[in-house]
Amino acid sequence: MTEPTSRNPEDVITYDVVVVGSGAAGFAAAVTARLRGLSVVVLEKTGLYGGTTALSGGAIWVPDNQHLRAAGLPDSHDLARAYLDATVGERVSAARKEAYLDRAPRMVREFHDRTDVRFVYTDGYSDYYPERPGGFARGRSIEPEVFDLRRLPRRERALMRRAHLPTYGLTITSYDFRYLNMVTRTPAGKRTAAKVGLRAVRDLAAGRRPVALGEALIGRLRLSLARLGGELWLGAPARRLLTDTDGRVTGVRTVRAGREVTVRARRGVVLASGGFSRDAGLRARHLPAPTDPAWSSTPPEGQEGDGLREGLRLGAATDLLDKVWGAPSVVPPDGTAPFFLVAERGIPGMIIVDGNGERFVNEAAPYHEFVDAMYAHREKTGAETVPAWLVLDARARRRYVFMGLLPGQPFPRRLLESGVVRRAATPEELAGLIGVDPGRFAATVERFNGFARAGHDGDFGRGASAYDRYYGDPTLPNPNLAELGAAPFYAVQVHPGDLGTKGGLLTDADARVLREDGSPVVGLYAAGNVSAALMGETYPGPGATIGPAMAGGWIAADHLAGTEPGGAR
Repeated sequence: MTEPTSRNPEDVITYDVVVVGSGAAGFAAAVTARLRGLSVVVLEKTGLYGGTTALSGGAIWVPDNQHLRAAGLPDSHDLARAYLDATVGERVSAARKEAYLDRAPRMVREFHDRTDVRFVYTDGYSDYYPERPGGFARGRSIEPEVFDLRRLPRRERALMRRAHLPTYGLTITSYDFRYLNMVTRTPAGKRTAAKVGLRAVRDLAAGRRPVALGEALIGRLRLSLARLGGELWLGAPARRLLTDTDGRVTGVRTVRAGREVTVRARRGVVLASGGFSRDAGLRARHLPAPTDPAWSSTPPEGQEGDGLREGLRLGAATDLLDKVWGAPSVVPPDGTAPFFLVAERGIPGMIIVDGNGERFVNEAAPYHEFVDAMYAHREKTGAETVPAWLVLDARARRRYVFMGLLPGQPFPRRLLESGVVRRAATPEELAGLIGVDPGRFAATVERFNGFARAGHDGDFGRGASAYDRYYGDPTLPNPNLAELGAAPFYAVQVHPGDLGTKGGLLTDADARVLREDGSPVVGLYAAGNVSAALMGETYPGPGATIGPAMAGGWIAADHLAGTEPGGAR
């Protein structure tokens, strides 16, 4: 093992690997570097570690991993390749896709065997396009096992970014949530509610502090890095990438304890600093209009394109800068985090309409596809979709969890008073409140109600895909369709939010940053949203953001382990 060295602790410190960013991509790179015997430091710009991953569902989409095989899913490398070809297509190089399919399962296995990172199969959480070649309705997503925060030192707990989800003090996994959403409708929903409640009582009695989802993944990665002896610096922005006379990246200029320091990298630097979702200028330059940082579900600080700018300064190529990980969202009036609409778009008794009062997309479509449709419909027809309006009736509110509200729980006053949510006794009155033609809107509702009675959405096929039905009501003939007829009626503003930007530095199969001519920027690697997304313009399944991010970090560190100091292999 090579230890960090310093000629002058105040000015220059040297590690084998320097990682910029402390989300899943950065931690995966750092943990892997330590597993390979390399000294490593993680530089985190903000005062909290965890990045966007800590606020996420924490799942990873990794085909043909050991958890799927243990569950009897007949997945294979060939099936997964067929599925990526049918979804991502040729938008991303075959070499990068093959590297992911080959190495991501190896990462899952190594982390399971050699670290505290543990996953469990979310059986039934469908691939987003399960009907395409190689797709699975059972899904390929695995989520982190629940993690007890007591395993981290008290100070480390306080420095972890927290999601603060509206779970009423309960620890809820993504597998639990599917059934909890149907707590008033199905025996499985009631059993899951009892299980989650009993688990909370037992945890309280035992003094445990359990977390799930992205918090569990970050907790496990942080514990793993600490146990392996890797370092983490908070409040340490990457001010500048350093290079030698040959253009090889040799380190980072950063800040520690209020003083500028140079951190040298014997092997190389891994950028895992996230995208540019919080930079208004970069959004305006690259993303479809209108756009706003306030619509993003990424952390309120960071995510300002620092890594992208530094890579461009060194001549790096980029791709997909006009794309985001789309997330239709409700944006509160008080500046708090947007609410990402996932299950809400699959429930019956609900439609989403444009500024003409007409439906324009399968409401239950995968969320990135829904956001793309918002912009495409607006551009093609001129009908306003920013915001669009999600409309549901009183029966839907009584039956289903919605925006973290329990079935039948009233909308918060702040949402009603601000106009983010509007309420009316009739569809025609509601149309007036949201500024659409009452007759046209009433016709839209009646047309949809006819489809609901028939059990088939003749306009957009809602309920035809296994993914649509995942969050639907299994007690109905079509789990995603029911009439809107019970007053009062509600309309909720929906904006084209995001889980982060997709575009960034172009990388090769070894996660090396590439120049426009295809040659690598020697010593520079990228993973996660600072890099151009492996999944191209699409989103094949739950966890297709974090899965490639972690695998990119693992691949980068693994490649660096075979690189001699100075960049040779």
